[in-house]
Order: sequence, then C-alpha cells, then structure tokens
Amino acid sequence: MSTLCSPDPAFPSKVAFSVFSIQDKDYLDANGGDSVKMSDAPNGTGPYMVTKWNRGDSVVFEANPNYWGEKAKIKNLIFRWSEQSAQRLLELQAGTVDGIDNPAPEDIATIKADTNLALFDRTALNIFYIGFNNTVAPFDNLKVREAISYGIDRQRIVDQYFPTGSTVAKNFVPDTFNPGFSKDISWYDYDVTKAKALLAEAGYTDAKPLTITLSFRNVVRAYLPTPDKVAQEIQAQLKEIGVVVKLEEMESAAFIDATAAGERGFYLLGWNADYPDATNFLDYHFANVSNKQFGTLYQNIVDEINAAAKLSDVAARQAHYDKVNQLLKDNVVMIPVAHGGSAVAYKANVTGAHASPLGDELFSVMNNGTDQFVWMQGGEPAALWCSDETDGETLRACEQVYEALLSFKVGGTEVQPGLAESFASNTDATEYTFTLRKGVTFHNGATLDANDVVATYAALWDASSPNHKGRTGTFEYFTTFFGAFLNAAK
Repeated sequence: MSTLCSPDPAFPSKVAFSVFSIQDKDYLDANGGDSVKMSDAPNGTGPYMVTKWNRGDSVVFEANPNYWGEKAKIKNLIFRWSEQSAQRLLELQAGTVDGIDNPAPEDIATIKADTNLALFDRTALNIFYIGFNNTVAPFDNLKVREAISYGIDRQRIVDQYFPTGSTVAKNFVPDTFNPGFSKDISWYDYDVTKAKALLAEAGYTDAKPLTITLSFRNVVRAYLPTPDKVAQEIQAQLKEIGVVVKLEEMESAAFIDATAAGERGFYLLGWNADYPDATNFLDYHFANVSNKQFGTLYQNIVDEINAAAKLSDVAARQAHYDKVNQLLKDNVVMIPVAHGGSAVAYKANVTGAHASPLGDELFSVMNNGTDQFVWMQGGEPAALWCSDETDGETLRACEQVYEALLSFKVGGTEVQPGLAESFASNTDATEYTFTLRKGVTFHNGATLDANDVVATYAALWDASSPNHKGRTGTFEYFTTFFGAFLNAAK
C-alpha cells in the first residue's frame, strides 16, 4: 500500500514508467545501488536478460526462459547504435539489422517505396526546445532571452528539417494534452527588427556583438531528427540579428549530465512523453529541484504546477496550466520549437512490429522467423539500470530487462498490470494498493516479494540509504514525480 502526501491522479502512469522498475533487494544491497556496477550484470524480471554489453559496439540480450509472462518470440536480441541516420537505413536495407529508430525525414519516402521494409509512424508526444540557463550570463538577462526568441524562425526550422506530421510548437506541451495545452497562448513570432531592438536595450550592438555558445548532441531523436543541421540553422538565423554563435557538439551522456547539472547556458534539447499527462512535461522541467538545466526555478511557475498536479477536475487543472504557459512565455524560460513527427522502420517480414508514442518498443513480442533480432538506435545506453537515467536510448534498453509494478500496453499509453496483477485507489487518489503477482523471479533466481518493492523505492527516495547511489545520484524522475528526497542534507 502507498499513502501519498497529496492527491495524485497520475500516480498509476508514473508507477508504470520504467525508471521505477523493481530490483531484487539483496542485489541492491550487494551493489550499494551503484548503477555502473549493476550494469555489468543487470538483474531484472523482464522477458530478456543481458548476456554482454560490448561498450561502444552493442548490447546482447537472451530470452529469459523463466519469464512469468509470454516469453520472447526470438531467442537473441542485439542492440546496436549509430548517430548517422544514413547508416541505420543502409543496414536495414542490407538486412544486417531488423529495425531502426528515427529514420531521417529525407529517407521516409524511400522506406515507404521499398516493399521489403515497413514504416510505423509515431504520434508526436514530444517537444523540441532551445534551452536557457538563467544563472549563466548573458542568459540571466531577460532581454537577451527575448531577443533570441524573436530571432528564431521556428516555422522555417520545422519546414526545412522535420518530417511530415511535425508542427511548430505553440506551448511546451503537445496540443493533444487536455488539460495542459493552452489554445489561446502562442509563442513569440519571428521578428528580426524586434530582436535587434531588444539586443540594443541589453547593450549589444554591431560594434559590441553578443557572442554565445550553443551546445548540442548529434543524436537523432523523435523530437529532433537532424541536430547538427538545426544547430547550424540557428547559428545562421542568429547571425542575421547580430549574434555570433559558436557550436559545441558533445557526447550524448556527457551532454545530458552537463545540462541537467546546470553547466550549459544555451543548448538544444527535447522530451518524449513517458506517460500522456502534462505533469510529465511541466513538472519534470519547471518544478524539479534535481533538474538544474534552466537555472533557478521560478517559484510562481512551481506553485501553479504543483497546484494543478493535485487536481482531478480538468477545468480546474487547466486554469493553472494557462497561468503556467503564460509565465513560461513571459519569462522566456526556453523556446518551444516543434512537436516532431517520427517513425520506426522494420524489415517487412517482422511480425509484432510497432512504434510506441512513448518510445518504449517491446521486442519480445516481435518475430522475424529466426533466432536473432538486431535493433539499431541513435545512441549507446548510459547504463543498464535506469533508476537514475533520463535518456531514451538508455531507457529502451532497460525496458527489455526490467519491469515496474504497472506497465503500458504494447505500442500504446494505456496503463495495465505489470509486476502487480492488480491495483486500487481510494476516492481522493491519496492511497493506492498493489497486489503482487505470485511466482515472479529475477534473472538471478531470487523471488519477487514486497521487500523488493520497498527497497527499490527506498533507494530512490531516501538520501540516507546506502543504496541511494545510481550513476549521477540525481534521480531526477523521482523528485519530479514525488517530491524531495527523504533525509536530504540541508
């Protein structure tokens, strides 16, 4: 039984997210909750087990013969990666891989025309944004942030670099989110004259131009299919308003860690939905003390977000989200650019193939008629125990191995039983009761019980726990979804 401090109607969706997958207590204790150590011998309950992580090359999985549910249809699963979408497509066409993530926009027509391939579109439950850290000069100056916002032609970026199905973002959250999306609030229009005037007010002129660094990772994601080209486009657009932009391309995991730690002032990032609720977008980014990418939190935004999260009435929640969306615009916390259409491509002979709007494709349901399935994505996992991770390529790998109390239907967003065969809540959504499945075993042979559930959540929640280590120790999702750590240092 879980008793919450305040109502949380989205609690089942949060619990279903793979970051909250359950780990064996004894294994946690033996490794001190160290994600790096645990990645050497991952220990989940899922349909696949990791046999080897060839760092820099591949992750090799094998079907779990003792899986409690429907067993994997293919014995061996291999994850490979390449940041080059052209290479991913060439390998799919050559038959050296069975599925690829995020084909480039210019390759979609080629895939559709090839009878040996099959394309599955993803619903655009994402946001690509240009981020500012308000503690890093010159982005601590609102006029600078406003000038850059007016100087970005978001429509051109979407038209030139995004596939069909993509839209220019009006808000941070997708327009399908109700509550969450504010139809009467739109971001600033492109206006070079206004941008130059604001720069002048901030003290920057042709004689004294603003020089800034734009950080990014060249990893294709559903929200950003061509990171390097978009970075160059932004560099060119801002040159038109007199801003000199230096480009900094970083390795993926280092980039994610640096932005989350507040070490980059101006950067390209985005977000794919973990579950279909505005709390997943707004709470994580703008009311999360563990995520320092935007610098100092705006307390008025935090207050409105927290108030909305406790309400089940749609209209009442939306009233708070309207205020949030307006405050995000007024403070130019970031620049929402696009909701990116994306896809997954497979060989046409793969049965059970699908694309997930949450990016959590499950390969155990797929079959290609052989004993091996090879998947190629945009980047290497950062770890193979994901309680302390946020990157989609990392999470997808973990989702083949680990399971949470609840889960999402394959290829969908509907919550269903997972390691808990059922759950119930009281009327005000403050108390949830989960009934665990019988006979579930971990890959190391240990039997799942309630102690494992308690130990897993304690490792994430209790800062004084010897298992509260992870990889970076930030556990961003936990603090976003459930509040501050227990016993955190003052």
